[in-house]
Amino acid sequence: MKLKNMLGRLLLSGLCLTAASCTSNIKETDRMDAFIQQMAATHQFDESELNELFQSVQIKENILKTISKPAEGLPWHKYRNIFLTESRINGGVKFWQENAQALASAEQQYGVPAAIIVAIIGVETLYGQNTGNHRVIDALSTLAFAYPPRSQFFLGELENFLLLCRDEHINPLEPTGSYAGAMGIPQFMPSSFRTYAVDFDHDNRRDIWHNNNDVIASIANYFSRHQWQPGQAIAFPVKAKGEKYKAILKPDLKPDLTIAELQSFDVDISASLPINSKIKLLAFEQEQNKELWAALDNFYVITRYNHSPLYAMAVYQLSQAISNKKASIYEENHNPHFLFHSDQLRYGADRKNPDL
Repeated sequence: MKLKNMLGRLLLSGLCLTAASCTSNIKETDRMDAFIQQMAATHQFDESELNELFQSVQIKENILKTISKPAEGLPWHKYRNIFLTESRINGGVKFWQENAQALASAEQQYGVPAAIIVAIIGVETLYGQNTGNHRVIDALSTLAFAYPPRSQFFLGELENFLLLCRDEHINPLEPTGSYAGAMGIPQFMPSSFRTYAVDFDHDNRRDIWHNNNDVIASIANYFSRHQWQPGQAIAFPVKAKGEKYKAILKPDLKPDLTIAELQSFDVDISASLPINSKIKLLAFEQEQNKELWAALDNFYVITRYNHSPLYAMAVYQLSQAISNKKASIYEENHNPHFLFHSDQLRYGADRKNPDL
């Protein structure tokens, strides 16, 4: 694009307030122009149409501030309190009840437990209530053109976003999502959408914004394609003697230790596991101490959705809480030893009234 047009865009944006900001904006515009030319050359987009599209794109300062302070920077005991709440647990039970057929079908087809699928949706968007209010194209453009630490990643996501909009016949200015450009109820990045999104009800649309059937199957497909092991454990708490275990606490998340190796570092494993199991030892910060967990392959698969052990543990523990609450409700409604009187739940052994 000609320099005159570039400067015109900068002046219209109202962002060029100082010499330093003008220099920054010119660099951002140069990156944008290079991206547009690449999309035209590689994917046969119309360059003039992309120029017109990006005239409407805004670089968001609040996105740049937010990405520098992610929630994963919190200690575990604070992070956990965000997601392990009664409202989120109850919401998970309700979502499960309302989408039981799709969850059962997806679990049967992909081998991923319904509880894990529900917990992912609960952690990501509170069952579709908080899907984000940033235009996806603004979020991705901001991070692609104005956030050098991860510019290459977000350039790739912006490329995938425009491709999926073309493939799915979506106006690129319409989809909204998170500050990082994650979309819809499951918060898929554009590359994940193109690779893993599923049209589960065969209506010729992969709708992760409004269609719970597609959302559920897309999450299950994501986990299946990342080698989820049906019926296998996810993680369990362990104890350690002394501080020898600290030598095997490492930032990578892929399970890499055998049971014997863990035991050699004075870690007590009480769970019954196959002898060839691979395990990752993780420490989670509580207010007074650290909580040790042995994470298995399925825990690692959860971290492929979000590369954070805090995130994966929140999903796992929320899935357990939802399952337990759902089972408890079922027990109350179907177990003949539970009786109701004066709107209170009473155990069947208390039978002073013979009519109960």
